[in-house]
Amino acid sequence: MRGFADLVWPPVSLLSYEPVTAHGQLSPADWSKIVFLDDPQCAACGFPFDWPPGEGAVCGPCAARAPAFDTARSAFVYTPESRRLVLSLKHGGRVDGPAAFGGWMRRAGRAMLAEADYLVPVPLHARRLRQRRFNQSLLLAQSVAKLSGVACDPHILMRRRATPSQGGQSARGRRRNVAGAFAVRDGAKARIRDARLILIDDVYTTGATLEACARALKRAGAARVDALTLARVVRTSDVLT
Repeated sequence: MRGFADLVWPPVSLLSYEPVTAHGQLSPADWSKIVFLDDPQCAACGFPFDWPPGEGAVCGPCAARAPAFDTARSAFVYTPESRRLVLSLKHGGRVDGPAAFGGWMRRAGRAMLAEADYLVPVPLHARRLRQRRFNQSLLLAQSVAKLSGVACDPHILMRRRATPSQGGQSARGRRRNVAGAFAVRDGAKARIRDARLILIDDVYTTGATLEACARALKRAGAARVDALTLARVVRTSDVLT
């Protein structure tokens, strides 16, 4: 059946739609266009450094204002090329990518995954979920869970109010937009007390959404909240202190 399906829907690269040997792959040319992230990075938010600055070094924004989450890591830089991967999942409805994305995210978050109790996908509001029909963060969390063995629990956090899109807003505007938008479900509070949690989302832009989620989780008693995303926006203004 799989062979027949491949004849009807032949596997193509996630980026360029060039033929590949299996679904969820990148062609060699497309692979070279993705900027994957690894050390050296900011010890807090994962901002990439050009040189090893020393253990525990943080970037300028994290030194000025420590994030609400403990650490954040991302699989690759959000560039014009990689943006197409994210949007094909988020808005295009193409769901053959999460298997590959989960592997990339597991590599990026290998240290935090080794100690985690639950993966917590950033929730959509019910209205947005009805429109989109799926939560891309949940698809990513399920893929990471399958590869890492860490349980995915989509019933811990809820989005208690619909918020306007974060697109086009300043960092301060994004923080205001999601302030108080997330809450821990009553039935999950006992489960996460003293637990080590990892938030899963598609893109780290300013970290406002992840911080709002982390605050809600820590208020409910979580011992540690890290964040793992597929992509990360990297601004040249974010510099080493």
